[in-house]
Amino acid sequence: MQDPSAEPPFAAMDFSSSPVNRGLSPQDKIDFYRTMVRIRRFEHLALGQYQKDKMGGFLHLYIGQESVAVGAVSLMGEHDHVITAYRDHGHALAVGMSMDECMAELFGKVTGCSKGKGGSMHFFAPDKNFWGGHGIVAGQTPLGLGLGYALKYQGLPGCALCFLGDGAINQGVFHESLNIASLFEIPVVYIIENNGYSMGTSQTRSSAYRDCLAQRAEAYNMAWDLVNGEDLYEVRAKTHIAMERARKEHRPSLLEIQTYRYYGHSVADANADKYRTPEEIGRYKTYHDPIRLWERRLIEEGHLTAEEAKALEKEATKETAKAIKFAESSLPPTADDILHDVYWEVDEDTEAGNTGRHFFND
Repeated sequence: MQDPSAEPPFAAMDFSSSPVNRGLSPQDKIDFYRTMVRIRRFEHLALGQYQKDKMGGFLHLYIGQESVAVGAVSLMGEHDHVITAYRDHGHALAVGMSMDECMAELFGKVTGCSKGKGGSMHFFAPDKNFWGGHGIVAGQTPLGLGLGYALKYQGLPGCALCFLGDGAINQGVFHESLNIASLFEIPVVYIIENNGYSMGTSQTRSSAYRDCLAQRAEAYNMAWDLVNGEDLYEVRAKTHIAMERARKEHRPSLLEIQTYRYYGHSVADANADKYRTPEEIGRYKTYHDPIRLWERRLIEEGHLTAEEAKALEKEATKETAKAIKFAESSLPPTADDILHDVYWEVDEDTEAGNTGRHFFND
């Protein structure tokens, strides 16, 4: 097992010829690049708007981790579902949510995906099998278990992808979820996006482990793997194995995808440049940036030119600027809106909603 403290790449393996990657068309690969660039431009410009006091609440940036969400989500089929934590912008755009609805949500507007009530940490798109954005650390892990349970109960050939950060692995509810997932054979894939820091605390100071965090799955008789998150081919290859295990065998998996965030835990993380050296951050940006590595790979494979890459970046910048204008011109929720979207029964004017008997029949 590779030392998790070592810099990626962990091994000089080429996953481009793995079964799930062999069938990719040049356009598929370019689309992955386009999505990663869109995520980064969205977040860069959103940060600028936050610094202008256009947004309230928190803003957890995904910059540096784009290949993880894009690689995993690209494998989803009709019956697959995804749920994640508060660093959710990348997953939201990867599943196909529009920049307009996402930016409007950051601005707290009614045109946002959660009608301006959720903000950065609570993006949702049920029509795309995307169940959020959750602000409670590890709070999404039992919900991801529930998604997988529902799939098995209904006899659907799908799986649930449940993303979490490396800090969430020490929460009790996560371990309870692993236990039930293994015991009841639930088709769920837990994906640790290990960016090396639990807020401002390094992995070595926050977690006890032997070789890597995913190895904890052995205690639950669960399959696990360690993944180099800067390699989109590897992310897809190893995640696909886990997803197929869930779909066909109803067996859960725990993946640890090594990645890195360029900014702090959130924009409120005033010490982001203190617990990490500028040299460390610069080294990752220079040698391990997933977008630059994928761009280089596509150029080497003859699918993309440097000029075309720049054009896609300009396209993403233009789309984000348009989303900002959309958000600025949208209306905020009214005071009455606070009473809506609390109970489905009330919104749908059912008998239970009118009588207050939401959970009992008599």
